[in-house]
Amino acid sequence: QVQLVESGGGLVQPGGSLRLSCAASGSIFSIYAMGWYRQAPGKQRGLVATITSGDSTNYADSVKGRFTISRDNAKNTVYLQMNSLKPEDTAVYYCNVKNPYGSYWGQGTQVTVSS
Repeated sequence: QVQLVESGGGLVQPGGSLRLSCAASGSIFSIYAMGWYRQAPGKQRGLVATITSGDSTNYADSVKGRFTISRDNAKNTVYLQMNSLKPEDTAVYYCNVKNPYGSYWGQGTQVTVSS
């Protein structure tokens, strides 16, 4: 099992920034991908960004140029730097990690972009 602890969500004004963190523990052997997904009210959960063990990244078109995903392998932590936030970025953000044994999800952290 892999345990994930997310932090960094909150309320921010449009145009503001937030940084999300997700620390992995437990059976973290051979994690090959880490990422962030989000789910807004009434919508399905969707990809925000992912990063592989080789630091290859992938972003949803809606966040390209505004969000940056990164990872600290020594701390088994993945980050999501979110800049130029828009009201449509409001959602619960979930951390996800994948290893050969499964796909694991965090509990989610709320991000609200509102004036």
